[in-house]
Amino acid sequence: MAEEMEIIDKIISDIHSGRYEANDKLPSENELADYFNVPRMTIRKIYERLQEMGYIYSRQGKGSYVKDRQMQIPLVLSGDESFSRKMIRLGHHFRSKNIFCEEIGYNKAIFHSLGVEETDRVFKIGRLRIVNNRPIALHISYVAKSVFDDIDLYGKEITSMFDYYQKKGFTEFESKSSVLKVLFPTKFLWEILECTSLIPLLVLETGCIDKKTGTVLEHTEIFYRSDCFNFVTVDEQNH
Repeated sequence: MAEEMEIIDKIISDIHSGRYEANDKLPSENELADYFNVPRMTIRKIYERLQEMGYIYSRQGKGSYVKDRQMQIPLVLSGDESFSRKMIRLGHHFRSKNIFCEEIGYNKAIFHSLGVEETDRVFKIGRLRIVNNRPIALHISYVAKSVFDDIDLYGKEITSMFDYYQKKGFTEFESKSSVLKVLFPTKFLWEILECTSLIPLLVLETGCIDKKTGTVLEHTEIFYRSDCFNFVTVDEQNH
């Protein structure tokens, strides 16, 4: 196993260094088996693992190739523009699919973030973000019924929270402080995002506030496929 990891690290290093560029064909299983003096089956497992990790792809009967990891979507982590508008502005084919709206039990962190009491009712609305026909992010918004009294009735119809907020009279938004972390997907997440369990997810926890009134509109958890995005700062985007 240690030998396999050393070979994987060597191939990844060669990709990062530019020895192999995007869409370059990699050596055959036999060639690498001879070079590293290991069984061909070991190389086959290594190529399968690299494919699961998002570094390479295969063409049936033709071999393995380097995946173009630069073809990623630039994304600014800001709360003043909806995700859908960002994608459309960048020229991507975008659609949002509502996959659930359900009431949650008391969660101290989420209820505190929303500024509501333990007796309040809070709902979570999940939208799957599909860009260029590929699911790439899951947005979960937690909202309080005390702020949106019809959320239990219409939550399953919402595909854009920003559009819903604007219909409710909230038109200017700003983000709460954000926390970004990395985790590997659960079975539910890798199935719904159609990625392997070895592709890490970038998870953003934040919130949205109405600028005019200071009302906390939502607590947010967003799960991004790390192989689909290139995160940039506002300054980088403006240059």
